[in-house]
Amino acid sequence: MVTKLYEKTIKFMKENYLWLLFYLVFITTMTFPLPYYIYTGGGTINIDDKIEIQNTKNSKGNFYMCYVSEIQATIPTYLLSYLFPSWDLVSKQEVTLAENETKEDMLIRDQIYLQDANQSAILTAYSYAENDYHVKAIHPYVIYIDDKSNTNLKIGDEIIEIEGTPITSTEDITKILESKEIGTQIKIKILRNEKEQYQYAKIQKIDGIPKIGIAIQTVFDYETNPKITFHFSNSESGPSGGLMLSLAIYDKLVAQDITKGYQIAGTGTIDQEGKVGSIGGVKYKLKGAVENNADIFFVPNGENYEECVSLQEKYHYDIKIIGVDTFQDAITSLEEMKN
Repeated sequence: MVTKLYEKTIKFMKENYLWLLFYLVFITTMTFPLPYYIYTGGGTINIDDKIEIQNTKNSKGNFYMCYVSEIQATIPTYLLSYLFPSWDLVSKQEVTLAENETKEDMLIRDQIYLQDANQSAILTAYSYAENDYHVKAIHPYVIYIDDKSNTNLKIGDEIIEIEGTPITSTEDITKILESKEIGTQIKIKILRNEKEQYQYAKIQKIDGIPKIGIAIQTVFDYETNPKITFHFSNSESGPSGGLMLSLAIYDKLVAQDITKGYQIAGTGTIDQEGKVGSIGGVKYKLKGAVENNADIFFVPNGENYEECVSLQEKYHYDIKIIGVDTFQDAITSLEEMKN
């Protein structure tokens, strides 16, 4: 029986090999990834789904972060990008910041940026709400490695010590390097994949300064009262939700409902001083906010704000756009809104 089935299969393949070949070529053509990405309008994320704070109120309105949709280009999507004005085609070289980096490196760096945004949001919101918080730990992460560096460090490594000296900032590294001769190979204790290990880096003179060709991002880990827990997935990353996260946390901590019943979306980084920073892809985020019926869209002042206003005029978006420079600007704008 097995022999007969085999013979029938071979006969079928011989009689239909052209169709089978066409089918294989078609499937390969339709799914083969091209060295391009397509960016288009994303959506909104209800921040209530991402934060949990003990014994806090629920407000009538909501705060939303906005995101950009990224699609790996194939031949069909590549061709469709020329038909849909809202689809922007970007080469892989433009997305990857350095020749020695991979997409995974960029994802790890963006996840570190998200951690930093979360902790900066805690600092800002708890400070303004006058709630208790203190630094529990400091994490210096490697976020960039120069292609000329001589090291086996990787993006995402957490630096613990260099030559036996604890590291908490870039300044700590600079002091150690200034005390060593150019060409010296230094021993670096790191945390990688939750395991402590030792790596190396050779000191070089770059722009007349002793360096090891890395950049770090120092992330502060805060302990708070009341306790806050984040629920972000591994696929969510980047610093651009910092402002909105700060507002959502602050709204939970204070007695008044600062949403006043509005659906409030927006974008912008937040630093430890409460300053709002510009972001990329603002047109996609505004589009996502509009499509999800947000009433208000907060955006960093400057080019981001000007681009949003221009898009609103062009497409007649029914949304109130508010440009801000600081967290306090956003709070003041909400206080001035009518119920």
